[in-house]
Amino acid sequence: MTATALQTEVHPAVKGGLVLEVTNVSLQTESIISITFADPSGGPLPSYVPGSHLVVQYGGGANAYSLTGSGSAPSEYTISVLQVEGSAGGSLTMHRLTIGDRVRVSLPRSAFAPAATATHHLLVAAGIGITPVLSHARSAAEWDIAASLIYVHRPGSGAHVAEARELLGPALTECSDRDSFLKVLTEKLTTQQLGTHLYVCGPTAFMETVLDHAREHGWSTARLHSEAFGAPELEEGEPFTVNLARSGLRLEVPAGVSLLETLENAGKSIPNMCRKGICGECSISVLRGTPQHRDLYLSEQEKAENTTMMCCVSRSHDEELELDL
Repeated sequence: MTATALQTEVHPAVKGGLVLEVTNVSLQTESIISITFADPSGGPLPSYVPGSHLVVQYGGGANAYSLTGSGSAPSEYTISVLQVEGSAGGSLTMHRLTIGDRVRVSLPRSAFAPAATATHHLLVAAGIGITPVLSHARSAAEWDIAASLIYVHRPGSGAHVAEARELLGPALTECSDRDSFLKVLTEKLTTQQLGTHLYVCGPTAFMETVLDHAREHGWSTARLHSEAFGAPELEEGEPFTVNLARSGLRLEVPAGVSLLETLENAGKSIPNMCRKGICGECSISVLRGTPQHRDLYLSEQEKAENTTMMCCVSRSHDEELELDL
């Protein structure tokens, strides 16, 4: 991708965003690179909340990548990207970027912000999950906020290890195997001061382990925060019907076909990005019926309210749903 090869058709996920230039590409590990973007004219960039992500367009698609900076008055944005074999092409395209290339990106978005009322931030990361957690750590260091980090990575294969060590010093605990990690995690979960919030990012199974352990030790849902980088495979689900209140359409959603696909086949343009229930882009309002929530974006309270659903993965417990479309 070169500056002259910038895609002319703007992906819906980056509309209203920015065109930025690649100013640096550096190797973190054999499979992870860091890419820095800046305004081609040298101007400042919009600030962002720690833990935010950037949606980057590649060809006809777009992927979200966590920003690793603190978010305070940035002159550049930096992301780190793991090359994933067999992916849809986003990570491969990112790994082919070179200095001088220009890309379209969204404005920074956050679904993993630090709690303003927290007295301490307990950060937990595995593998590429270090990227949004590093943003939290940078912000905590800048503002002299109490934070500690458990970072699980294979020896010699951890991204941003040197930066994490410099930022956190003795507040960083590195683990390279499951047994040592679970021992450290249990110790941290049972010795935290009142008002501590936990933030975890990494593979789905890893995050579930951390969150389950926290709940077992009495941590309330309000003090637990997670950012998913992957979603488990879902069953085909049962067929159901949707009524579109504003359009007057009645659509059948077969087993194995998503609601998003059904809506798109009926000519409805629904903003979407990950199509895995992670990013929150394809949110739609539910007027009647009970959604079968299968996403990783909505909170448990939001799911219980049943007024919103992610149409890329969620289905229906009822035979019919009525949607505000």
